[in-house]
Amino acid sequence: MANLHQLRVLGEGSLGRDGKHKRPYPADVAGRFARARQVVFWALIVLWAALPWIPIGGHPAVFLDVDKRQFFLFGLTFNAQDMWLLFFMLSGVAFGLLYATAVLGRVWCGWACPQTVFLEGVFRPIERLINGPRNVAMRRAKGPFTADRAWRGVATHAAYVVAALLVAHVFLAYFVSLPQVFAMVRTRPSAHPEAFAWMIVTTGVFYGNFAFFREQLCVVVCPYGRLQSVLIDDDSLVVGYDERRGEPRAKLTKASAPAQTGDSKTGDCVECNRCVVVCPTGIDIREGLQLDCLACTACIDACDDVMDKVGRARGLIRYDSLRGLRGETRRFWRPRLAVYTAFLVVGAIVATFAFRQREPFEANIVRLAGTPYTRDGGVIRNAFELHVVNKQSSVSSFDIEAVGDPDLTFVVAMAHVDIEPLGSRRVPVFVTMDQSHFRADRAFVIRVRESGASDARVHAARAVFLGAL
Repeated sequence: MANLHQLRVLGEGSLGRDGKHKRPYPADVAGRFARARQVVFWALIVLWAALPWIPIGGHPAVFLDVDKRQFFLFGLTFNAQDMWLLFFMLSGVAFGLLYATAVLGRVWCGWACPQTVFLEGVFRPIERLINGPRNVAMRRAKGPFTADRAWRGVATHAAYVVAALLVAHVFLAYFVSLPQVFAMVRTRPSAHPEAFAWMIVTTGVFYGNFAFFREQLCVVVCPYGRLQSVLIDDDSLVVGYDERRGEPRAKLTKASAPAQTGDSKTGDCVECNRCVVVCPTGIDIREGLQLDCLACTACIDACDDVMDKVGRARGLIRYDSLRGLRGETRRFWRPRLAVYTAFLVVGAIVATFAFRQREPFEANIVRLAGTPYTRDGGVIRNAFELHVVNKQSSVSSFDIEAVGDPDLTFVVAMAHVDIEPLGSRRVPVFVTMDQSHFRADRAFVIRVRESGASDARVHAARAVFLGAL
């Protein structure tokens, strides 16, 4: 078994020893994991496509309106002033992935990564439908250029483009809303050039990735595989080959066919190479844990099928820990996991506190541009502007009142304002004082209260009255 901290790269996979890319042609595989993955893939795709449709609180479940700087996430509303909360969201996702990897290995790559979900759930089935199984497709690709090969190639890539267009349009709906996407589709591209350009670019990216780049994104670009040596330990769940049971390998003969596990001098591996031909990155799982392995479980289903046919026990390739594959007992609870759990709990508490500190509205007062104060007939005047931002998903009403010393006189242009969801209102505020009462700069407060709400929903905007003796 490969040393965990020195991952093997013995199998050439899709990247040859000369550095050239070799396109894998993974064979079809059926089995319990293949069926489960297809269910998971389509559940994720349906959920992803449905989120812009599902209304929560009068808005789509996920809607990132970058143009208006308004963001709706599962009933929560945010604006540009809440961007600091993005740190907790992104760090939480990253740490959750780290925690899941320590326990379940590369379960994200094999079961939930969008690259895997769309490639294996959408684009690979299109290819197999038009070009046939692995052997047929490989033979056609290496053969002469014929009319049959030409029409299949054109049909395949045309289907890829259509699939990429659909994915790009749903992706666009997360930023401009579905009704607007439908309206854009029915009008000419020049009416919305930015959105049309964005759609063309994303379609090109999706098409280029899923039609040509494919597994290279995982092997060459994504750093996650290269982080395995620090994210996975001997007790993490991996897809692995049982060397103790499988070695020495031997081709299946009539004499060895009836043999059960441990009944012959050879191992259970019959050198069928089925685990290699079904691998989407073209590696040999028998060479040990490798950075190219996505934990897609195709090799498990393939090997189990062969073991069933030769009358041997399943599990030669299986989900297990490196410790379990060596015949030792896997430890679930270990120091690393204890530390991760502590960090996860602390992070959850901090994030919860941060989100609870988020206020439903904000009020800030700023001095108008120009002279900081004016004097006229023995009266000093300061001009301000109160900026009230409604951060809620419904219309809210606010009452505005001034709090200051009795020497100050306030003129508030609007003592009551109604603000639309995630909208704002700027209210002029003029403050005057008799010059004979001025001794020094005076602090004052403009209090903004949400109408009909408890005393907790009050914001105090502070400013300083300036003048001269």
